[in-house]
Amino acid sequence: MHRLTAVPPDFLDEPRIGTRGTVRVDAVVADLIRHYGGVPEAGRLTVFTGQDPGRERNRLAIVLLLAWLTADEWFASHGVPVEALLSLLMEAPPELARQTASPAFLTDPDRREEITRLTLARLDFRPAGESPAQAQDRLTSLSATERARVIAAARAGELRARAIREALAKKAADESADKYTRE
Repeated sequence: MHRLTAVPPDFLDEPRIGTRGTVRVDAVVADLIRHYGGVPEAGRLTVFTGQDPGRERNRLAIVLLLAWLTADEWFASHGVPVEALLSLLMEAPPELARQTASPAFLTDPDRREEITRLTLARLDFRPAGESPAQAQDRLTSLSATERARVIAAARAGELRARAIREALAKKAADESADKYTRE
C-alpha cells in the first residue's frame, strides 16, 4: 500500500485515448511485460488503448496504477507469471472503474487497501500472516464492487417483498369481496 502513496507524476498523467492524453498505456503495459521477461504481443495490447475518453479514461488510469504497483521488485522476486499479470490488467480495471474513480485509490485508505488486496489475490498472494480465508474476508469487506452487489441484491429483495405484499393484499381484498358478494 505504501507504493501507491509514491506514484510518480508520469503515472498520474492523462491516459492517451485517440489524440487526447499523454501516457500511452499500451506502451507502459508492454514495458511491464518485458520487465517480467515476457514478449509483448501487439494484438493483445490493443485492450490498453481507448476510443472513448469519457468511458475509458478511468479504466486506463487504473491500469496505470496497477502497472506501477506490480512493477515493484517484490512482485518480480516472487515470480509473477506474465499471463497472470495480463489477466489482472485486463479484468480488474473495468470492475474497479465501475465503482470508483482512479484518484480514490491514492487518496482513500480503504480504496488503496482494496486495490492492493485485489492485486495480491488475483496474482495468488496474500498479506503476510493472513490465512486465505482472512485475506478473502478482508478483501470482500473492502470491495466497492461487492458492496454494490450487496446493495443491488438488497434492493431486488425489497422489490420482491413489496410485490409479494401487494399480491397478498390484492388476494385478501378479492377474497373479502367474494365473501361479501356471497352473503
